[in-house]
Amino acid sequence: MKALAAYVRIVDRFNRRIGRFAMYLIFAMMGVLLWSSISKFAGSPALWTLEMAQFIMVGYYILGGPYSMQLGDHVRMDLLYSGWSHRRKSAVDAITVLFLIFYLFILLYGGVSSTTYALEFGERAHSVWRPYMWPVKLVATTGILLMLMQALAELFRDVLYLRGINVDHPHEAGL
Repeated sequence: MKALAAYVRIVDRFNRRIGRFAMYLIFAMMGVLLWSSISKFAGSPALWTLEMAQFIMVGYYILGGPYSMQLGDHVRMDLLYSGWSHRRKSAVDAITVLFLIFYLFILLYGGVSSTTYALEFGERAHSVWRPYMWPVKLVATTGILLMLMQALAELFRDVLYLRGINVDHPHEAGL
């Protein structure tokens, strides 16, 4: 049980740092889009800006996901859930997170396969700019792995709570 609690704390701390970094990617995307507007106004639009903004958005969204899950800010059907006791919530969450873990394993398998293909064959986007695809695929695959690690941490947190061991979320513990 101590190993599970340590895993939860380590993954929470790591995903919190990554998530806090990912929050600032919105400013990088705003800078790229601002440059796009300025270059269009100047009469020579940059061809790379739209795709680069999309790539940054992938990082923002996918790397911020585990942190969002950690904070409980993800979408949840709250029709009955909010009225349940903490113990019942943990029991239901421990079951439902198994579906997410299964889904994330399948996504991770596809992500690794797609990233490997992009690296081996030098895959490029079908656009005028033609950027290599492996960087964005690597970021997406890394984000899926981090989400899987966080889902496992949530499962372990619920199991520990049901066994009488409370492992606080980082935002509750002041980390």
